[in-house]
Amino acid sequence: MSPPFDKTAPAADAAAVKRYLPWVVATALFMEQLDSTIVNTAVPAMAASLGVAPLSLKAVVASYIVSLAVGIPISGWIADRFGTRRVFSIAVALFTVASVACGLSVNVTMLVASRILQGLGAAMMTPVGRLAIVRTFAKSELLVAMNFVIIPALIGPLLGPTVGGLIVHWVSWREIFFVNVPMGIAALAIIHRYMPDYHGEAPRRLDFVGLVLFSSSMAILSWLLEIFGEHDISALQGGALLLLSLSLLAAYVWHARHIVYPLLRLSLFRIRTFRVSVGGGLVTRLGIGGMPFLLPLLYQLGLGLPAWESGLLTMPTAAAAMGMKFLSSRLLRRYGFRSVLIVNTILVGTTICLFSLVTPATPLAVIVLFSLAQGFFNSLQFSSVNSMGYADIAATDSSMATSIASTMQQLSMSFGLASASLVAGWYLGNVPQTDALAVTGALHRTFLTVGGLTMLSSLAFWTLRPGDGDNVSRGKKPVAE
Repeated sequence: MSPPFDKTAPAADAAAVKRYLPWVVATALFMEQLDSTIVNTAVPAMAASLGVAPLSLKAVVASYIVSLAVGIPISGWIADRFGTRRVFSIAVALFTVASVACGLSVNVTMLVASRILQGLGAAMMTPVGRLAIVRTFAKSELLVAMNFVIIPALIGPLLGPTVGGLIVHWVSWREIFFVNVPMGIAALAIIHRYMPDYHGEAPRRLDFVGLVLFSSSMAILSWLLEIFGEHDISALQGGALLLLSLSLLAAYVWHARHIVYPLLRLSLFRIRTFRVSVGGGLVTRLGIGGMPFLLPLLYQLGLGLPAWESGLLTMPTAAAAMGMKFLSSRLLRRYGFRSVLIVNTILVGTTICLFSLVTPATPLAVIVLFSLAQGFFNSLQFSSVNSMGYADIAATDSSMATSIASTMQQLSMSFGLASASLVAGWYLGNVPQTDALAVTGALHRTFLTVGGLTMLSSLAFWTLRPGDGDNVSRGKKPVAE
């Protein structure tokens, strides 16, 4: 049940809101996740069209990621202040208009500026949409809703490079951004009727100092992770920027402990289910986040498959992820979050390791089987971690919890890509990427390393108690601390 201070949309009953709201949020989440990666394969074509060097367009990709890092932390405060319906509507509209501006860009400056606006819209869409889900559904219903919404987060990064490559091949790079328009218009058409309008219990002052400290830290760190290994930056410069980012973050932690209304209230980490969800989920995503980078390399450089065929091999992962949503509720109801997360994290790591067995001689059916397993276990992992995180969060703290969780998830995916790039580069050394055998061997060792680290992240879930999250998975009262 929603808190008494919340306001829901008067034009639709509760049943209709619960029926359509997950679709709206899933659409927005899919657009945001797709655009995180869809541009990557189009950079050469964009550079040729705009008459610049491909490396100079790295800012087009990095600006979007940095905008997300800056905008997500403040999303909870904005939603509490202005209401979820208004903020979500503006965010979707901004994202859609910015997408059109990206497609119409005539130079790099206009394209980067449009991507910044697009990223700011995305930074509001995902956390505010998730906040609306958390406040609309009772905790006993939250798992089912999260199962539905989490699918785009799984398939968006996988489909992005493939969709981008196909669009560039058949039409032009500008259509990459125009694909968001029909989805954005469809979302806007039903937001006013079915998006509930939740406000904070009482207005709180914006922690401007905290915003500057934390957002600056996240922006620098996100930029470093995004350009990692692909930009002309020395180790000294990179180290100095990393130190600056960590110093700003430390300053924020000190600042947050000494004011009444911090931007992100770190005391929420005292709640065990939230702490384990965010912390354990971050480490697990390091492995999962690297797969959209590693698999195309394996398929295209190692196995010699064309881009379109490589993209098709991501389809089983998406299909399995959608199929898991019908089983996850039953598994969690029977075994509980602790057992499921401990075992499933090991299985997620195992599926990553299985790709070390893929060679040019591997039957296609075996690769499809591995992809199905990956999508199945990844879906269970994400839906479990995300829904458990809100098990013991009060309704009044849901916007704060959503901002923290969304920020950490965004960082973890960037860390995953950077980590995968680092490990693969380490194993490959100075061997040219045209050597398919050497590339395949390096990627095999990378899969084993990343998979092993993912398995180790299961240790975080051992700190859970058997009854943790039962109010979400089994409809029981939460376990007392």
